[in-house]
Amino acid sequence: MKGKIVLVTGANGALGREVTQAMLDAGATVVGTSRKIQATEFSGDTFVALPGELSSSAGAQAVVDFVVSKFGRLDVLAHTVGGFAGGPSIAETDDATYQRMIDLNLNCTFYLLRAAIPVMRKTRGARIVAIGSRAAVDPGAGVGAYSASKAAMVALIRTVAAENKDVGLTANVILPGAMDTPANRQAMPTADVSKWVQPAHVAALIAWLAGEAGKDVNGAVLPVYGGDV
Repeated sequence: MKGKIVLVTGANGALGREVTQAMLDAGATVVGTSRKIQATEFSGDTFVALPGELSSSAGAQAVVDFVVSKFGRLDVLAHTVGGFAGGPSIAETDDATYQRMIDLNLNCTFYLLRAAIPVMRKTRGARIVAIGSRAAVDPGAGVGAYSASKAAMVALIRTVAAENKDVGLTANVILPGAMDTPANRQAMPTADVSKWVQPAHVAALIAWLAGEAGKDVNGAVLPVYGGDV
């Protein structure tokens, strides 16, 4: 990854932090964006902190414009931003919850892709890797809005893969099961965490997909379910 310019969204989240560090360890220059983020959160001079907002078209465009103005190109986009809401059935889900899931999991992705793709098409062999969810293909009761938003995101990424294969731009989506994060441990204190997916393992997969060895993987929907299969 030496010399590569990488944009990581949600860079200081539980997964995003692991992804950012994995990219830095691989030699990449990383622009990490989040609503609140500081350069001191990662060591080294190849990390650039970029406070940003992806919930609007203008916000996503501003993030991509910053990367291009500073480095002239974008080689890898690792998109880890998302949100979860569950509990109510479809019949009981209110408009605000449904719209929040669409905004966080689908619209943010769409706005970012629309801004980044024209730039990334100029970089032969650019890579896009997004984080979906097992719920996108294996929905359950009480997570209808979340599952629908993640399923739509999967369709979006696969469409990007088909539309940009002519320039060698790959787009793949990873579907983790429950990940071992502080938030999940707090929300599910009685769960068997030994079956959960380690964020560092997902980060390693993203780094592999972004590297030379991953160039032949395109349009893939990759399940990472840990011990809970």
